[in-house]
Amino acid sequence: MLALSKIVYNAGTITGPIISSALEGKMKMLLKGAFLLHGCLSLSVVGVALAEDKAVESYTYGTYFVCDVTQQDRADKIFKALYQPLHDAAVTDGSLAGYGLYAHQTGGKWRRLMYAQAPSIQALMDAEKKIHDQAEAQNNKKLNTEFGKICNSHEDYIWRTIAGNLGTSAPGNAVFSTYFVCNSHETQADAIVKQVFAPLYDKLVTEGKLKTWGYLEHIVGGHIRRVATMSAADMNSLMATRAEINKVMKDNVLGDMFTEICDSHEDYMWDLKASRLH
Repeated sequence: MLALSKIVYNAGTITGPIISSALEGKMKMLLKGAFLLHGCLSLSVVGVALAEDKAVESYTYGTYFVCDVTQQDRADKIFKALYQPLHDAAVTDGSLAGYGLYAHQTGGKWRRLMYAQAPSIQALMDAEKKIHDQAEAQNNKKLNTEFGKICNSHEDYIWRTIAGNLGTSAPGNAVFSTYFVCNSHETQADAIVKQVFAPLYDKLVTEGKLKTWGYLEHIVGGHIRRVATMSAADMNSLMATRAEINKVMKDNVLGDMFTEICDSHEDYMWDLKASRLH
C-alpha cells in the first residue's frame, strides 16, 4: 500500500522516480481519495456534530480474560450462577443498558469477553462497583476465587461507540470483532467509517444479514485504538456476509486509506454465551 505522505502532487502531475502506468494510476486514485476524504471530513464537521447532538452516548466496559482452556466451561457456569443474576438486576433497575458474555471460537489469547454498557463512564463505574459489592455480600468467595483461578489474567478496556446499532438491538449468536492499532490520524479513519462503511453495514442490518454492528473508540485501556464488530444469527451466515463486505470494499480508495491509518489488527470470532438489553 502506498503512503500518501510520500506522494508529491504538482499541477496534476506526479513527480518522483519513473513508475509504471498501473502504479501511476493507483497513485492518482489515492490522490483523488485524499480529496474525497477532505470532502468527507468537511461535511462531517457539520453533519456529525448535528448527529452527535441527537445521539445517545454509549460506553462499553470490556474485560478480556485469559483462561485455562480445560476449565473455561466451568468459568461459564460460575458466571451464570454468580454474575449473571447481578447483571440482570442492574439492567432491570437501569444501572446498565446491557451486558454480555462472549466465548472464544477463533483468534488470539483472549478466551472470554465480559462486557457491560451504559450511557456514561460514571454510570459504568458505578454499576461495576455495585455488582462487585453485591457479589462480595453474597459470601460467594469460593466461587469468585475459583473463577479467578480459571481465568487468572485479564485486560480492561472502556470503549465509546462511534457508529452502529450496538445497545439498541440484541446481538446474534455469532460475533466477528477486529481490534485495530492505528496511527495519529485515527479520527480520519473514524470519518471514513461514518461516510463509507456505515451505510453498507446499516443496509446489511436492514436486509437481515447482520443483527448488530458497531465501531468503537478507545477511552481507557491498552494499545488497541479501535474495534469493529458485527454479529449474525450463526457463524456460517456471518462469514458469508463478511465475504460480501470484502467483495464490495475491494479496491475502494477510502477503504484502503482506512487500512493505511489502522494498519495492524487482530481478528476474533466469538460465540455468544449470554446477553441482555434494557
